[in-house]
Amino acid sequence: MAKTVTTAHPSDAVEAPPSRWRQALEDLQPFPGRAGLTWRIALLCALVTGAAMMFEIPEAAISCYLVIFLMKPDAVVNIGTGIGFLVLLPGLIAFLVWIVNLTSGSTMHIMAAIVVTSCLLLYLGAATQLGEHGGVAALIIAFVLTLIVQAPFGDVATFALREAWAMAALPMILMVGFNLLLGFSPVALLRDKLRARLAAAGQALETGDPARLRELLREGNAPFDPQALAARVLRFVPRAAARQIAADVRAGFALMLAVSALPKDLDPIRRAALAEHIRAAHAALGAGEAPPMPPDPPANAGSAERAAWDALGVLAGAPEPEVVPAPKTPFVAPDALTNPAYTRFALKTTAAAVICFLIYTAIDWQGIHTAMITCYVAALGTTGETVHKLALRITGCMIGAALGVAAIFWVIPRIDGIGALMVLVFLGCLVGAWVSTGPERIAYAGVQVALAFLLTVLQGFGPSVGLDTAQGRIVGILLGNLVVYLIFTRIWPAPVEGEVRTFFARALSGLARMARLAPARRPNAVSSAAAVEALAGKAEEALRLLVFEPRGLRPTPARETALHSAVTEIEALNRTIWLSRDADLEHTAERLENLAERFRGPAGESEPHQGSGPSASPARPAAPAPIAGPFTRPLDRLRGDAG
Repeated sequence: MAKTVTTAHPSDAVEAPPSRWRQALEDLQPFPGRAGLTWRIALLCALVTGAAMMFEIPEAAISCYLVIFLMKPDAVVNIGTGIGFLVLLPGLIAFLVWIVNLTSGSTMHIMAAIVVTSCLLLYLGAATQLGEHGGVAALIIAFVLTLIVQAPFGDVATFALREAWAMAALPMILMVGFNLLLGFSPVALLRDKLRARLAAAGQALETGDPARLRELLREGNAPFDPQALAARVLRFVPRAAARQIAADVRAGFALMLAVSALPKDLDPIRRAALAEHIRAAHAALGAGEAPPMPPDPPANAGSAERAAWDALGVLAGAPEPEVVPAPKTPFVAPDALTNPAYTRFALKTTAAAVICFLIYTAIDWQGIHTAMITCYVAALGTTGETVHKLALRITGCMIGAALGVAAIFWVIPRIDGIGALMVLVFLGCLVGAWVSTGPERIAYAGVQVALAFLLTVLQGFGPSVGLDTAQGRIVGILLGNLVVYLIFTRIWPAPVEGEVRTFFARALSGLARMARLAPARRPNAVSSAAAVEALAGKAEEALRLLVFEPRGLRPTPARETALHSAVTEIEALNRTIWLSRDADLEHTAERLENLAERFRGPAGESEPHQGSGPSASPARPAAPAPIAGPFTRPLDRLRGDAG
């Protein structure tokens, strides 16, 4: 089981993942656009702080947290998020008022309302495309309702809800205005992404190192399709240019996929010619010009080489072949009513939040209310994911708190105005924002660095040197982490392997659909190939979380090796089927569907949908042989275990 699947590419062998420390250092390295987004987030947090101090809006740290949590590179997305939040916020407040009136201030009724609304919203977040937004809504409602329990009924109904509105609306209003003035255009972001793809393809051809190419392939196209749509709908560019942008997104991905599929023994002269033209296209885009039209592919070019030249032609303005779109991800998970994992996730998270609330209420220490917040933001579908996020939260909390305490001792005593406090917030948030704009593996730690720093230094409506508030909030975070850890590792623990099997099943179904396409249409199914590769990438990322699971949940070393091998094999199959011109792959499609069905068995029940539809991202092909045989090795063995 531990043997590597043999394909036409030696680099398809299973690679040992880097150590956590080396990976963290790599994730902290700069990349195009990271610095620009970092200072924008930090500046917006400083502006939110200044406005909150001037208008005496409480919980400025939470307002800044919303900015850090919601701010994305794309200005259109940020503006849409801000406007959407402002539109939905009155409805949320009205819902809270209705619940307050319904409960008539009764503590028992309010607690029942917290449990019911929390379970319902968490379930919807897990079983639909609402994802984390369901958890955020559950958090807001539960937190406000706990305030009602602690304060006089009449006061809270009028004061707390009004302050909650101001606390949430202020950062959204500023985020909309800020992005209108200083936000990144989706057209510029797509151009930069296309140049990054060309650079990675050229580097892989010239150096033979596929690491950067694989990373970009696993991003897929799904995150960039909305940007292309926004460029067309909002008329950032003329209609013809918008169509070319959408074609460029697909062609850039097809180029990377084709380059990753080139045989290792390709003639060096032809490899150099392809690399040279890719570099020329990269330079032209950097100068704001159209890429040069490539020459016709060599007469004896293989399918991968021909696909690379064809993609360069589309980038230069050649007509794009008919696009074969990938199936849409349903809003509601197909197993929403049959998979108990969604209900279990909602119950476990709600139980953790209620336990934390009861603890800090019983000991009368409201300063540690961040314990309940921690339960909602740290809980994820599998035990490994949850523990990983807890580790990020604790690490980020400690770093942010250390920065905040240092500021209280050595900086805040020397400042006495809101302007100087805004500068301090800007500098502190720079650190957290740099981490939060990195890969998802570490991004949440950056959010926590900034939040802990803000909770420490923002107390009241001006500079403050008190440590009591900071101490309570840090203790609350640690308490919430402990409760979540105990519940998610002891009650209905959800192994990472279950989530990986679910990714395998969805990827194999996507491969089967692609295999059933007519040979002439398969090269045009770039979105489908991208979705399969992204699922394989998600499976690989999930497997890296095995180290965070309790030992009793982890697979054996041999089984873990087989899981990694299966990821590699799915990627190889993806490239092979995408490039295959075989007229009859029906038998292959049936075998892939059978494998997918077996992976959808009981072991796959443990993974909540979390609204995460297939993204996209591919890698390199093998010879036609894998379609006939080798792909059954690790996959069939794992499939057999799932039955």
